[in-house]
Order: sequence, then structure tokens, then C-alpha cells
Amino acid sequence: MNFNKICVIGLGYIGLPTACMFADAGCRVLGVDVNQDVIRTLNNGGLHIHEPGLKDFLDRAVASGNLSFGLHPEPADAFVITVPTPFYEDKKADMRFVSSAAEAIFPYLRKGNLVVLESTSPPQTTANLVKPILEKSGLVAGQDFFLDYSPERVLPGQILRELVENARVIGGLTPESAQAGRELYQAFVQGEIILTDSTTAEMVKLMENTYRDVNIAIANEFSRLADRFGVNVWEAIQIANLHPRVKILNPGPGVGGHCISVDPWFFVEAAPDSAKLIHTARLVNDAQPGFVVECVQRIYGNLQGKKIAALGLAYKPDVDDLRESPAIEVVHLLEQQGAIVTVYEPFSRVSVSELTNRIKPTLEETLEDIDLILILVGHTQFRELMPQEIIHKTSARQIFDTVNMLSGDWDNSGFEVYRLGDGRKKITRTTSGSI
Repeated sequence: MNFNKICVIGLGYIGLPTACMFADAGCRVLGVDVNQDVIRTLNNGGLHIHEPGLKDFLDRAVASGNLSFGLHPEPADAFVITVPTPFYEDKKADMRFVSSAAEAIFPYLRKGNLVVLESTSPPQTTANLVKPILEKSGLVAGQDFFLDYSPERVLPGQILRELVENARVIGGLTPESAQAGRELYQAFVQGEIILTDSTTAEMVKLMENTYRDVNIAIANEFSRLADRFGVNVWEAIQIANLHPRVKILNPGPGVGGHCISVDPWFFVEAAPDSAKLIHTARLVNDAQPGFVVECVQRIYGNLQGKKIAALGLAYKPDVDDLRESPAIEVVHLLEQQGAIVTVYEPFSRVSVSELTNRIKPTLEETLEDIDLILILVGHTQFRELMPQEIIHKTSARQIFDTVNMLSGDWDNSGFEVYRLGDGRKKITRTTSGSI
């Protein structure tokens, strides 16, 4: 098949790099987003997300004449849907963006076109949600046009490399659809391309992230057990992982991001009677921010009026992505207990409307006149901090490290360092309330 023009719907962390990839491979690409600010920024040569190397790649794609941006789709040979799939407060999947994208496509759908859904979705979304919407065009999926599900499987901070090198799963509504998807992604994918059906591909993506969520849940539960039994969980995990068939992940303040903290709920929603372990793991990880605050309470007792500097808001190190960030939840819980929290996030694009007044522009301002330093994200900038430098910039002499970022040098530098899950250094002061 010839894919001379491709329309990518949704220009976020996956859609924009994907659009650039197709453009760099020589295809004409229209990137579409309903957010006027995003389109305006891109058309003015700016960038609305942070991803290493993306700005130069974007500039090259635009300069080639292959990549343009707009608010609405146009006729194309292939349509790729890369919109968000968040969930509601009750943890049910919010598929409105996917539905809207499909609705926007079908007026332009022609015989022989290919439509690919990349957005992470509950099982059978392609067949039961996207297919009926597209067939409003009068065309039949799998007969008049091809329909696939092909999930993104990349790591923020490594997206440009992993889009090319990682294995690509393509699930077709029909075998012919899957083969058409292979021909599309061969434009830039160098990794293995695996063909299957659409529902299997949907489940594969959810399985990958659910597996990691369950592993992190056991690590977080181990951190609570180590705290109770007087064990350093970080040392215990390191020793346990010497076993050739054991690989425990690290605990932390919780699980965030748009994938690991969201995808397992799609299984729970679709099959609550069968996803009981998955459900329990989600509850464990969602409760971890409360455990962090409980530990802080054990340091100070009543948190009313205590001044805390929270370092990091992103859901993982060295990205500006705040989606489902447990660090934000920790800040909210601290404030509910009466603490006065200031926040520093080194990635300048980070913005949280409800925390705007707490976010400081520099680390120095964040550390002024505080009682406790709380490390919530292991950004490289934080890892490179030296105790002899920081001690002169803050009145705080206590640090609570939730990601085991600080080396032993900090313990002998004038700071009293507590670590999540380090039960050898017992935090024994009685808590002032429950979370």
C-alpha cells in the first residue's frame, strides 16, 4: 500500500513524535489537535511538551515541508488516533477523546484507507467502539477500509529511540488490516513487527503495564513491612534480587503516569470478578502517598504550620509529565494535615493550577525558612546536590527521601536523613492523625 498522506489525531507525548517519524520517513503528515493553543504553539515554531531531542526533530520535519498542523482532519491514506484515555473519579475509562477522534475521521474516510488506534484502551474498544463510529461513513471495516489497534510501548525520555527500536504490535480487525498496519509502520520501525488481532493487542498493552503495577505494589508493601520490622527495604530488595529468578522493583511515593497507574483499572472495569489481584495492587499503590504522609507525621507529630519543601512533582525522574503523579497527591495530603508546602519542579513547563502559589521558580527559594526537605522525585538535578552546598541554603536539618536518592554522605553532613522503608532508623514519634 502507498501511504502518501497520514493524519495523526492527538499531538501529545506519543502523537507528535509519531507524526515527526512519519514525516521524517518521507510521508506528508497532518498533525491534528483540538487544543488551539497546541496548534498555535506548533505553527509558531514552539513545543508544548518536553522530550529530549524532539525540538530538533520537529524543526527538521517541519522544514522538510512534510509536516503541518491543524484543528481538523483532512482526507488521507491513513489515520492514526493518539488521543488520551483518562479515567473518571470512579476509575471507569473515559473514552470521549477516542470517540471524538473517530467521529472526526469518518466524514473523510474513503475506500482503501487505514485507521489505527494507538490510545491505550480497554479490551474490545477497537471492535465495539471505534468500528461502529467509523462505519457511519457507510463503509464496512475490514472490507472497505482497514482497522487496527497498535499500542505505543515507549518510555518518556526515550521516546524517539524507542519508537524506532522497540517491537511494534499491530492488532488487526482482520488479518488484512494487520498486514496494512505492518506496511504503514515499516516506514520507520526497525524493531520486530508482530501481527495479531485487535483485542489481543489491546490486552497486551494492558498486561505490560499491569505486570509492572503489581510488581511495584509488592515493593511498596515491602516498604511498609520493612518499616514495621526494623529492616532497610532497599538493602533487602538488593539482596533478594541476587536470586536469579527474582526481580523486585523499587518502592516510592506511589505510581503515576498515564500508563501504569491507569491501565490496570481498564481490566478491573471490564472484568471485576476476575481482576481481583490487579484491583488490590491498584489500591496498594494508590495508598502509598498516604503512607509517605504518615511517615512525615511520625517525624513531627502535628503537622499544623510545619513548613515543608517538596522536591519534584513529575511522576518520574527527568520528565515534565504530571499525569497521575503521586507527588501531587502527597502535597495535597500534607496540606490537609495543616502543613505549609512549597514546591520546586526543575522542568519549567510543569504547571499545576491548584498548586501555582506553592511552586517556586528556584531551588534556593524553595528551601528558605522550612522545617523539612521532602524528596518526591529522583530528578538528576536533585541527585547531583551536595550536602555541604545545601546546608547553607536552608534552615531545615531533616530530610525525608522517598526514592532512596541520597547517598550515605548525607547522613554525616549535619542533616538527619530518613528514608522510605528504612525501618532501621525508626520514626517513632506518635502520629497526630490518620490519613
